[in-house]
Amino acid sequence: MGEHQITERNDDAEMRRFVKALLEDVRALEVMIDRGIIEAGVRRIGAEQEMFLIDRSYRPTRTALQILDQLGGGNFTTELGLFNLEANLTPRELGGDCLSQMEAELGDSLERIREVAGQVDTRVVLCGILPTLGKAHLGLDHMTPNPRYHQLNDTMVRLRGGDFQTLIKGVDELQTSHDNVMLEACNTSFQIHFQVGAKSFPRLYNLAQAVTAPVLAAGVNSPVLLQHRLWHETRVALFQQSLDLRSETGVQRGSRQRVSFGDNWVKHSVLEIFREDIARFRALISVETGESPLETLERGEVPKLTALCLHNGTIYRWNRPCYGVKDGVAHLRIENRVLPAGPSVLDEIANAAFFFGLMCSLDQEYGDVTEVMEFDDAKGNFLAAARYGLHARFRWLHGKPAAADELIITHLLPLARSGLADRGLDAGDIDRFLGVIEERVRQDRTGSQWVFDSLAGMGDRGSSDERYRVLTAAMVDHQIGGRPVHEWEPAQLVIEQTDRESYRTVGQFMTTDLFTVHPEDIVDLAASLMEWEHVRHVPVEDVEGRLVGLVSHRVLLRMLARGARGEVKPVAVREIMRADAVTVTPQTTTVEAIDLMRKHQVGCLPVVQEGKLVGIVTEHDFVKVAAGLLDRWLREE
Repeated sequence: MGEHQITERNDDAEMRRFVKALLEDVRALEVMIDRGIIEAGVRRIGAEQEMFLIDRSYRPTRTALQILDQLGGGNFTTELGLFNLEANLTPRELGGDCLSQMEAELGDSLERIREVAGQVDTRVVLCGILPTLGKAHLGLDHMTPNPRYHQLNDTMVRLRGGDFQTLIKGVDELQTSHDNVMLEACNTSFQIHFQVGAKSFPRLYNLAQAVTAPVLAAGVNSPVLLQHRLWHETRVALFQQSLDLRSETGVQRGSRQRVSFGDNWVKHSVLEIFREDIARFRALISVETGESPLETLERGEVPKLTALCLHNGTIYRWNRPCYGVKDGVAHLRIENRVLPAGPSVLDEIANAAFFFGLMCSLDQEYGDVTEVMEFDDAKGNFLAAARYGLHARFRWLHGKPAAADELIITHLLPLARSGLADRGLDAGDIDRFLGVIEERVRQDRTGSQWVFDSLAGMGDRGSSDERYRVLTAAMVDHQIGGRPVHEWEPAQLVIEQTDRESYRTVGQFMTTDLFTVHPEDIVDLAASLMEWEHVRHVPVEDVEGRLVGLVSHRVLLRMLARGARGEVKPVAVREIMRADAVTVTPQTTTVEAIDLMRKHQVGCLPVVQEGKLVGIVTEHDFVKVAAGLLDRWLREE
């Protein structure tokens, strides 16, 4: 998340000082570009690896600070969630065996983290979105206790003026609201950096925008969120919606969101992006900036442009321009934020190799990409890749349609090979890493497709919680094995492996496919639902999904008895429902739920989250759980 030493207060006067410093930074950068102070003629690459921390039940665990304390800092740092960590890799020149070096460094870093994490009963998993993540993990108690994170949350919630709304449609449909920015912590990525000169920035940045779609299509690895099957790269939709700070008026005007692909090609300079982002997006937080950057330049030194870097860190372009200073030398780089973490280290380096290869070859192959491709096509291709992965269809050069997989195999991979070869990369590395991309595409086995295939293979066996835990466990095992995802066997659910971890809370096995009635519906409808669907309880909800009552088979039996005596006339559900139904939340433990059923002598418990009906758990569910566990214990005996 960048600079953490923010000021404690952000009053109006302080923010005005910060914005003044921000404008001075832009002027200083303009002077540096005019004077040729930005480093040129050097092509360096780098990467940031984000990851999830999970416990022995494969769910998020808040151990980041403990692990960091044992790691002793270095290239490791926190992320927004206490269940995330980030490792920063060493920048290196693009050439020779740089990709193998990056792979080795990343492997060593992960091995070190795994060793330390094991001491606090924690495991590491690389995936764009953790399959076992639940809404219970997205409260402020799971946010890293860093002043910047909390101040960003407070400011963003205030600007939003209400809950953050998320609606994503894929195989399933997910619609949810959240009162803080922790939905952002659902995303982890493998961000890659590509250093460019100031003069070459426009051409190369535009090229990065154009090639992002096919690179993403081959690298998707985030198909599920909150146990819903959504986009092949759900991170794209989630990240954009989870940080949408626009007011209702801003939405109606079509104002750009802070997370975006952009709206136009860059024409002349990186300054176009920085100026536009300052014009469009207000500063959220401030920092002490110290001396004027123009004064620093006059002394012959290179300024850090602290205000510009901080503000830029709160604008989330999928290809983000970055300014930095290394050993007293200023540079620019393109930060590609599109690629998800995982599925394996080898897969990640292969994705990076594909991107770097295209960046090196297509500038000469295509020339100015803006002359052969419409910006809207580049943006549409990006969204298609996020939704459909290798099954996407693009509008490529001159608007010609192309299937993503065919375009990659027949056209882009050969160009990526030549681009890496022209930069003097090791021939064995080129074959190895781009060979992974080729096999992944030929076999139609991205990380996301592996997840979809695994879930389809498990069908409806076990509970949903079991299936997603098995999925995560298989990811961990395969990642430790080191093979690329196209060689992974699908995750398989063996019922005999069911354990108590799958039934600790109500949310792990509650029924979510509900049949409900409204208070004004006639009782006959509730009775018919019970008969048709073989259920003994029907929840009553209002038009906004709030639980308002419960109809049980016992009540209907009493009505039938009165009907036999001619005492029944058509009545509304509200007249017979139990309005004070005993409820639980998804986080209620199984033991607590059983105690409630005994205490109140009820046969079911509606499950409510934030006032809304989300599920139901019945006596029959507990019997099934007990029978499954007993069967396993008997087998073990």
